[in-house]
Amino acid sequence: MPLVRETNFHQPGKRYFRRYRAGDDFYEALINMHRELSDEQSAKANAKLILLLANHIGDLEVLGEALEIARSGVDSFPENE
Repeated sequence: MPLVRETNFHQPGKRYFRRYRAGDDFYEALINMHRELSDEQSAKANAKLILLLANHIGDLEVLGEALEIARSGVDSFPENE
């Protein structure tokens, strides 16, 4: 099964009137997860979330494709100063 790269956020039984609303809801929940955490706590929460979702996906080919895509172009981003 290939990695799904189109917008795929949804909540069973809920209808959204705007295409990206479910994605917006997830982004808000993600930001709230980090609220009041130190940088170290935030990094740990991100790592834990990544491992939980990777375990849920389980398909090593899909995960490998996601890792490649996530890594591509990162070296060309300017460093935060």
